[in-house]
This record gives sequence, C-alpha cells and structure tokens, in this order.
Amino acid sequence: MSEKMRSIHTEKAPKAIGPYVQGNIINGLLFASGQVPLDPETGEVVGATIEEQTKQVLKNISAILEEAGSDFDHVVKTTCFLKDMNDFVRFNEVYASAFSGKLPARSAVEVARLPKDVLVEIEIIAAVNQ
Repeated sequence: MSEKMRSIHTEKAPKAIGPYVQGNIINGLLFASGQVPLDPETGEVVGATIEEQTKQVLKNISAILEEAGSDFDHVVKTTCFLKDMNDFVRFNEVYASAFSGKLPARSAVEVARLPKDVLVEIEIIAAVNQ
C-alpha cells in the first residue's frame, strides 16, 4: 500500500449526490462511482428511453475517464444496473458504441430501483497512466 489514493472530480460529470466521490485512482486503476443519466450542469435526468439515458451515462463516464487520463479503450470492467432487463438489447446497442478496441469484462443485472428512478446506472474500473 505504498501508493496514495487520488480522488477524481470534473465539472463535466454530475456532482456526487451523497458521501462519495466521482472516482478514486490507486495502483494504476480508476474505480469510478456508478453514473446515472444526469446533466452535469442542471442535475436533471436526461432522456426518457433506455437509449437516451445510456448515451448520457456514457457521456458522464467519458468525462470521468478523461479527467483521470484514460478512455473507454482502457476500461477493464463494468457493472451495469438496469431497471428492466427487457431493455437489455436496446441498452447493448448504445453501450457497445462506446468501445472501439477491446471489450471490458461486464456484469449486468436488473434492479428494483435506481436513484431518481432512472433506467440505467453504470460503474467502471479502468486502467490509467500514472
């Protein structure tokens, strides 16, 4: 445990709405908090469909990755929370568009409820340059 943990914060992603940070970097890995489809400026939910909301979530994740000095090509693991697994195919179509290189490992689960009653939340782990 010789390396210190460094927190990530960017105005291009929604502010934490609780006692947590947007992400932490330690030992060359970014552990990002789950992102929901909030507009970073207004804090309001963006979109009504799974496609629209997934696009906003990926935009928020991209901003955190950029702040950490990384990108989607360095995401090693995602955890995807869906309000309705019937949205899985439509979610996958948008989700896949974020990755141009190697795909990350992934878990995807249906949950009873998400913050602000959104349809999707995604958290990531990514490699970063130190």
